[in-house]
Amino acid sequence: TDSVIQDVLFERGLYWASGRSGVVNLVAAHKWFNLAALKGRSEAIAFRREIAAQMNESEIAAALSEARAWMTAH
Repeated sequence: TDSVIQDVLFERGLYWASGRSGVVNLVAAHKWFNLAALKGRSEAIAFRREIAAQMNESEIAAALSEARAWMTAH
């Protein structure tokens, strides 16, 4: 269901934002929070905004591009 997809996307954002992998990846975190928000996970919007505040324009552009590519593929 959509809520399961939202949760998975949101969790991926948290994973990359938190550095659980040993690396904080803001581009990946922004991408997954953006996708979660697009799928209807409203709190992902605030998380995405917080991550974006720590990123430069090229990083944000890369995250948006990756999110578009994911949406096209899925």
